[in-house]
Amino acid sequence: MPALARFTPPRWVKAVVFVLCLVPTAWVLWALYSDATATTRFLGANPITEAEDFTGQWTLRFLAATLAITPLRRLLGWSWLIKYRRMLGLFTFAYACIHLSMYAAVDYAFDVHAMLHDVVKHPYVTVGMTGFLLLVPLAVTSTRGWIRRLGGTRWNRLHRLVYVIAVCGVVHYWWAVKKDVTDPLGFAILFAALFGIRLATRAAARVRREPAIPRPSRSAAAP
Repeated sequence: MPALARFTPPRWVKAVVFVLCLVPTAWVLWALYSDATATTRFLGANPITEAEDFTGQWTLRFLAATLAITPLRRLLGWSWLIKYRRMLGLFTFAYACIHLSMYAAVDYAFDVHAMLHDVVKHPYVTVGMTGFLLLVPLAVTSTRGWIRRLGGTRWNRLHRLVYVIAVCGVVHYWWAVKKDVTDPLGFAILFAALFGIRLATRAAARVRREPAIPRPSRSAAAP
């Protein structure tokens, strides 16, 4: 483990990770183009719906990867992992924007009034939109400048909204699929595990910080 903790990747690895994060976008764009021009069926009989589902799933995957950075850093002793957290968080926001853009453009042709009606009418859209709106301030304040402006304590409190966002994302996905909840259930288990690890870590840290209460000696306790 000590040898593993000393491992540090070369600088070019971050660029490779960045490119890999773009692969799902490139694939879904190519699949949409191929299905429209070459009558392929990479995205099934309803490619737009499948593309929306695809980008929504990748939003949750990037969110899970972002939340996994801290426990992995503590487990493996890799402090350099923290450099990837902001990038993965911003990719979470980017894929959420793509997911929302497909919904707004294809389903409603950017008709704001119709979209607002849908948000009010359908609970799964309401929850999904809530998660997206909560994600906006986290993306905006992800820079070092905002950390300095807000201060570490307030910045950390604000970014705890990520837990609410994860719950909103899973509930949105669960209610949207209606019948086959296998994939939403998998995400629910994953996020529950990540939350559980964080709670266990904080509880252990709190126990270590608390001073031991000395037991009274028998002579002192005796009348």
